[in-house]
Amino acid sequence: MKKHKCGWCVGDDLYEAYHDKEWGKPVYDDATLFEFLILETFQAGLSWITILRKRNNFFDAFDQFDYKKIANYNEDKKSKLLQNAGIIRNKLKVNATITNAQLFMDIQKEFGSFSTYLWAFVNNTPIKNKVAYYKNAPANTPVSDALSKDLKKRGFKFVGSTVMYAFMQAVGMVNDHEVDCFRYNEV
Repeated sequence: MKKHKCGWCVGDDLYEAYHDKEWGKPVYDDATLFEFLILETFQAGLSWITILRKRNNFFDAFDQFDYKKIANYNEDKKSKLLQNAGIIRNKLKVNATITNAQLFMDIQKEFGSFSTYLWAFVNNTPIKNKVAYYKNAPANTPVSDALSKDLKKRGFKFVGSTVMYAFMQAVGMVNDHEVDCFRYNEV
């Protein structure tokens, strides 16, 4: 018998694989959190499937999402990124990624890890919502508002509340799998 999955992913193999293996699974590793932060930054205003289809290109273009390297990108590297047709060539988002990498490391210094900082917003426990139909999941919450506000205060870019809520869903800070999805009780 075929397992029930969240409606947003059904019908696309890449989407389904992402849903089945990654989406909503709690992430505590700083490198992986930074990867999702980059991807969500570039997703702003676009569909997530567009980003997933370009994920490997982003991985290659941004030095395997190594925030230490990204924090030191110069104008030459920025120009190369803006010429790279395999990624989203948005100057503001490229610049934001570099700035965010620098600020990401500032948070690591202050809190010991980005993960420690981030997970404190949910008291170190994923929020388990009861979403019956994916279109009824919220676009933002008071927690994503607070996270967004704090990141913006620190100088981060492209971290609005809706982007941060999508990030929180992706890294498992919130479980918005549909209640009858096979992953709901697995993550």
